[in-house]
Parts: sequence; structure tokens; C-alpha cells
Amino acid sequence: MTRVPNVKRTRSLAAQEADAGVIRGYASLFDRVDKSGDRIQRGAFARSLAERTAAGIRMLWQHDPGEPIGLWTMLREDERGLYAEGRLELGSRRGREAMALLRSGAIDGLSIGFRARRAEPLRGVARRLLTDIDLWEISVVTFPMQEAARVTEARSFAGDWAGRLRAAARRIAPPGLAAPA
Repeated sequence: MTRVPNVKRTRSLAAQEADAGVIRGYASLFDRVDKSGDRIQRGAFARSLAERTAAGIRMLWQHDPGEPIGLWTMLREDERGLYAEGRLELGSRRGREAMALLRSGAIDGLSIGFRARRAEPLRGVARRLLTDIDLWEISVVTFPMQEAARVTEARSFAGDWAGRLRAAARRIAPPGLAAPA
């Protein structure tokens, strides 16, 4: 068997389908002042993440509680901020729309919906330091309150269904019968 160098190996169809709708990014970044004057301290999400887990934090469209668009599968604090991974529900109209807008680059913001459990007043650009946050939801949004809170990856299923159907029809068509081109 001869190996051909530099051949791009494509991911399997099953692997592509498993990743369909996956989004990743930072919902909040530590020690940055947002448009409302809040700055979030490292560790501020720890209590909520322990109490609710990712499954208890809703994924919404533009902070609208009537527009759930998927599920968060993993949320964690790291040195940078609140990292989020989730899956858009591509079986829903709004989930498909959100994926299309993310893939096109029309939107890419993430924003948190929360209640401050503990905050310290500050002076200057930052008005308060949030030290304990009751996190309710993370939304895909057009304009995030914290400029750097963005989706960094969105995976859609790149399968060419029409092409796959034509190829399958050619394989099963009896000899002499024209299969679709």
C-alpha cells in the first residue's frame, strides 16, 4: 500500500454530525470594565457553577426567556474569564437562524444574565466590582455588554445532502438506467 503525502483527511460524516451546532467562546472576561461600569473578579461565578452546573444555565437568544436556542454543555472559569461550550438546537427555527448568523459573522456576541449577590462599589470608569454572581443565563447577542465576550467557534454540519443523494442514486441505479446528474 502506497501512502500519498499531504492528503487532507476529512472528518467522518458521523463526527461532523456530532459537532453540528457546537459553539464555544467567552461569556465574560475578568478584570475588564463593561459598558455598564461593572468589572467581574475571578471566582465570581464559582458558586453559581457549583450550584446550577452548565445544565442549569439557560442558552437564550438576545436575553429573551421565550427564545431558548440550545443547551450549555460546559461552563468553567479559567484565568481569562467564563468559558462556555454549548450546542445550538438546530431542530428549532431560532437555533438554525442563530447558527446561520454566527457562521456568516453577522453576530458573534455572548452576554450574561445574572443577579449580583455581592459587589463592592468602585470609583472611576468601573462603578462596581462583582465578586459573587448568581448566573441565570448566557445569551447569543448582537451587542454584548462586555466588548470582548464573543463566540470564538461555531460548527455547522457541512454535509452536502443533495450531492450525497445524487451519488447514492448513481450507486443503486440499475445498469442502463440514468441516475440523476
